[in-house]
Amino acid sequence: QMWEEAIALGKELAEQYENEMFDYEQLSELLRKQAQFYENIVKVIRPKPDYFAVGYYGQGFPTFIRNKVFIYRGKEYERREDFEARLLTQFPNAEKMKTTSPPGDDIKNSSGQYIQCFTVKPKLDLPSKFHRPVSEQIVSFYRVNEVQRFEYSRPVRKGEKNPDNEFANMWIERTIYVTAYKLPGILRWFEVKSVFMVEISPLENAIETMQLTNDKINNMVQQHLNDPNLPINPLSMLLNGIVDPAVMGGFTNYEKAFFTEKYMHEHPEDHDKIEKLKDLIAWQIPFLAEGIRIHGEKVTEALRPFHERMEACFRQLKDKVEKQYGARAVLSSLDDRRGSRPRSMVRSFTMPSSSRPLSVASVSSISSDSTPSRPGSDGFVLEPLLPKKMHSRSQDKLDKDDLDKDKKEKKKEKRNSKHQEIFDKEFKSTDISLQQSEAVILSETISPLRPQRPKSQVINVISSERRFSVSPSPPSSQVTPPPPITPRAKLSFSMQSSKSFN
Repeated sequence: QMWEEAIALGKELAEQYENEMFDYEQLSELLRKQAQFYENIVKVIRPKPDYFAVGYYGQGFPTFIRNKVFIYRGKEYERREDFEARLLTQFPNAEKMKTTSPPGDDIKNSSGQYIQCFTVKPKLDLPSKFHRPVSEQIVSFYRVNEVQRFEYSRPVRKGEKNPDNEFANMWIERTIYVTAYKLPGILRWFEVKSVFMVEISPLENAIETMQLTNDKINNMVQQHLNDPNLPINPLSMLLNGIVDPAVMGGFTNYEKAFFTEKYMHEHPEDHDKIEKLKDLIAWQIPFLAEGIRIHGEKVTEALRPFHERMEACFRQLKDKVEKQYGARAVLSSLDDRRGSRPRSMVRSFTMPSSSRPLSVASVSSISSDSTPSRPGSDGFVLEPLLPKKMHSRSQDKLDKDDLDKDKKEKKKEKRNSKHQEIFDKEFKSTDISLQQSEAVILSETISPLRPQRPKSQVINVISSERRFSVSPSPPSSQVTPPPPITPRAKLSFSMQSSKSFN
């Protein structure tokens, strides 16, 4: 499912097919595959694998892994316990370490085997082409692929313990691992080449947590906007955990820990960071509003009381935040941060086939009752559909014509299709002004008593005279109406006034 990599390789192959081999058949097949890959990137939700740091300590291991740390890419939906069990089957005599801190020299120099395993988070490193915000569905691939930096965070308490607020002295000790190559690669694991550690203050930890929460809300809102068929349960749990103070406590703990006169007096250097945290708290409101709006549209009747309680808690939260930290624009914030396609395009792209608008070809085939409109057609030819106004206008002109209505009804019955009828009417309406008032009638009756005139002579007669009659009777100067057509005269035909054809 690494379609991004397949697209990159496909572009190299396309260059060869197009400019080196001139194999357009293979090129067309390749481009069709690439189109499917792009569609999969936008529409298919891919599971995110976990990454594990594994350290092999002790002299009992082979030299190529002894006292080294490796980053492993787990399988889809593989938990750490399952990965450890799979790892220990390869080294049945190894002992599993229960701490995540680096071991001492006594363990490294011992003759036994000690395995240390814990989960690490990949550090997002977007390619340079994403110079502006893009859809989360596109970015999500780079959160767990083509990564080389991994983080492991451990909470560390410093100073006096505050039982009322644990966030005040919660420091984060973050270890960053850099692998030799990007994962995934030829192997599912690579050796760690460099390790360094940083400490994050409680205020910086609060800012980071708040930013991650806002991004999580925005990403889930984006997923529901792109795919209305997603289940509502993850959205319900996320919104309720933030809005309802009885569940998580929200950001009230941050206010008690950092927005006090005592903290500002003791840490004057953190003024800018406090303002940033306040700004993130204010930005959370429009994200929550959009999520609750989507939740209200998709909620079932059984969950309606739950949604109403969540709305009541959100109204109180919104009033409090806007009063203390100001209001933020809803539409501009969502549009600027989303950076994805307009909602109309997304909905039309994900619309099921049963509700898509019919094309011109399907409308014409359905309207003709699935029968061919012309003899020999297969029913899928695009016919020129004229507007109703043009049809009525040509019909009015025909009503004013001096032709006999009975003959006009006969001609209508002989027409093959409705489109031929429209063509005939338009032809008549444009030709009436060009015809003379005198009718020119050409009639030919083939009698068994007289052989048929050669075709070449008929053409000569037509070119020399405009008015003629080919019949056993002598020609007359006055035009006479054609004889009535009997069922036996199967080969006789008449053509009147060249204003219509049969």
